[in-house]
Amino acid sequence: MHVPRDARALTSTRVTLLTEGTYPHSHGGVSVWCDQLVDGMPDVDFGVIAVTGTGSEPVVWDIPAQVVDVVAVPMWGPAPGGRPPLGRRRRQLVSAYEQFLTALLDPCAEDLFPSALYTMAGAAAEGTLSPFLRGDRAIGVLAGVWNRPGLAVREAGPTLHDAVTATALLEHALRPLAAPLPEYGVAHAVSGGVAVLPGLAALERHGVPLLLTEHGVYLRERYLGYRTAPYRWPVKALVLGFFRLLAEETYRRAALVTPGNRYNRLWEEQGGAAPESIRTVYNGVDPAMFPPAGPEPERPTLSWAGRVDPIKDLETLIRAFALVRSQLPDARLRLFGGTPRGGEAYRERCEALAAELGQADAVTFEGRVDDIKDAYAAGNVVMLSSISEGFPFTLIEAMSCGRATVSTDVGGVREAVGDSGLVVPPRDPGAMAAAALDLLADTRRRAAMGEAARLRVIEQFTLRQTVDTFRTIYLELSALGRIVAGVPAPVRTPLAAPAGASTARSLAG
Repeated sequence: MHVPRDARALTSTRVTLLTEGTYPHSHGGVSVWCDQLVDGMPDVDFGVIAVTGTGSEPVVWDIPAQVVDVVAVPMWGPAPGGRPPLGRRRRQLVSAYEQFLTALLDPCAEDLFPSALYTMAGAAAEGTLSPFLRGDRAIGVLAGVWNRPGLAVREAGPTLHDAVTATALLEHALRPLAAPLPEYGVAHAVSGGVAVLPGLAALERHGVPLLLTEHGVYLRERYLGYRTAPYRWPVKALVLGFFRLLAEETYRRAALVTPGNRYNRLWEEQGGAAPESIRTVYNGVDPAMFPPAGPEPERPTLSWAGRVDPIKDLETLIRAFALVRSQLPDARLRLFGGTPRGGEAYRERCEALAAELGQADAVTFEGRVDDIKDAYAAGNVVMLSSISEGFPFTLIEAMSCGRATVSTDVGGVREAVGDSGLVVPPRDPGAMAAAALDLLADTRRRAAMGEAARLRVIEQFTLRQTVDTFRTIYLELSALGRIVAGVPAPVRTPLAAPAGASTARSLAG
């Protein structure tokens, strides 16, 4: 059994955050959540294994002293070095990869996935997995597997080009397995998917407990994204099979799963997480940092804040605004938020749609704002039009600022809003426009909703509650990791119940 070499493992709490496309290399709701968690626990040592795009992304957050290391794992940067394995190692890897692919494509063979994945993780640690997957042998293995009689994917006539494409996608997706693994403490994945891979490998190799917090439903978002991806069905079937089995393995093996809402919990239970291993922990904000926004703009204005991304469905929002403006010609739509690298085409599509609908003069893309509170203050009503969310920060921040909101009924939105805002179906411009017009026409109702929204945040969704809950979880799982590794847990003085602890416990239950 592995015993940590570092003596700090006996005396301190160590948490390794596993991120993808977020903290500390980009802004956005999940990054804000990570920063709040780290900043709220100066006594905890944090590390970060950050899955990035090309590896050229700068660190955009001020890193506090308790974050002792940040390791970037670029999925789409230059190919990792190393050589393919030889001899017995090669035969073992070929066999494991064949079982891995069979599990992804054959529903009757899914139980092969875990052992194959961990054998491949061992090859990744030796530096041989990526070179193998970039070679002809890996392409040949896939071509042989998905042309077996009886497999549904065979009926689609997969081609050599499909095999090359799918193998390349898997090679990139599996690169996080080669990251340096945490050897003690807690591995905290702040999304599902490829960010979890180092956590699963650390659990298998070193017994490091895995904590999973999904802000959105990663698997659902992959299904949504691959619906319009430019690949043939055999490629999509293979890659989505990987994400599905990876999610199920994560749900089964995580010591604790902490969804941010009940909607996520349903997906996690369906994916195989034991109900007793799930605790709902809502996102929180500091009401003092998001005080009432003050006077509304004189001109009727809808505001939106977030990253410009298809998952935010700005096209529906723009279409809804066109309907609003047909009734209120003086109305404006102000969109605040950056455009991620690679998202420029989506923003251009949204701008073109606004022009096509005759709204170019009233729809403004204002980019990132120095103080996000200004984005909420800019509107009489704050809008959220996403087709997928967890428990969105922009919504509870706007609520804390006392603004009335119109939001789509996705993820934990209805849990967040309660009766303090209007919730409409996603992808329904007519319903969104009707709700916005109702609120724009009634000053007294907007004010009452804004007051109720701020009170709801203060009572249920404060940052202090969130941080206190995760501090307790980290201590619990750190003690579990020491027991698994054969190291006695240190004697601790029982923690005094922090302010609001009873509420924090109820949120975690």
